[in-house]
Amino acid sequence: MTRELRSERRGPASGGAAKSIVVFLHGYGADGADLLGLADPLGPHLPDTVFFAPNAPEKCPANPMGYQWFPIPWLDGSTDEQALAGLAMAATDLNAFLDGVLKSEGLAPENLALVGFSQGTMISLHVAPRRAAPIAGVVGFSGRLMTPERLENEAVTKPPVLLIHGDQDEVVPLTSLPEAADALVSAGFETYSHVSKGTGHGIAHDGLSLALSFLREKLPA
Repeated sequence: MTRELRSERRGPASGGAAKSIVVFLHGYGADGADLLGLADPLGPHLPDTVFFAPNAPEKCPANPMGYQWFPIPWLDGSTDEQALAGLAMAATDLNAFLDGVLKSEGLAPENLALVGFSQGTMISLHVAPRRAAPIAGVVGFSGRLMTPERLENEAVTKPPVLLIHGDQDEVVPLTSLPEAADALVSAGFETYSHVSKGTGHGIAHDGLSLALSFLREKLPA
C-alpha cells in the first residue's frame, strides 16, 4: 500500500503558472520544512519554479518529532534487510508523490528536479534512475548511493547528477562522494561533484550556488 506524502507548495516567484518543479528530500530525523526554506534564496533565480518538500513516510525512532525514508542500521539497530525493504517501500511512496505533483502542475518529467540532503540524497539517487521517463536532474548533498552494484543493471533512465559533500562531514563520510560518483560514471551518467571545504554535515553557500547553477542549466525555461 502506498503511503501518502504530505508537503507544502511554495512558488513560483513569478506569480504565474509553474514551468518547472524542484522537490526537496530531507535527511534522517528531519522533515520537509527543514529544506523548504531553500526556496527563499533559490526562488528569485528560478522564478517559474514551484517547490515541494514532502515529509518522509515513517516517524523516526531516533527523533520522534522527525521522519525517515527508511531505517539506517548503523543508527537505529535495524538489519540490512529491513533497510532495503524500507528503501523499496519509500521509493514506491516517492514515485507516487512525484507522479501526483507532475499531474497537478500539468508538467512532464523533464521539468522535474530532485534536491536531496543526506538520506534524501540516498532516496533521490535510488528513485530517479529507476523512473520510466527521465527527469531534469538530481542534486545530492551529503549523501551516498545505495546498492551501487545494482545501478548499472537497474537504471532505466540516466538524469544528470550533481554531488556535493563537506570535507568535514561527521555523519556521512566524504568517501561516499567518490564511491557514488564512480558508480554513476561507470553506469553512463553525466556526473558532477564538488567538495565544500571546511563544511560538516550541512549545506554551505558554495554548494548551494553550484546547485542553483545546475538547476538553472538543467531545468527548462
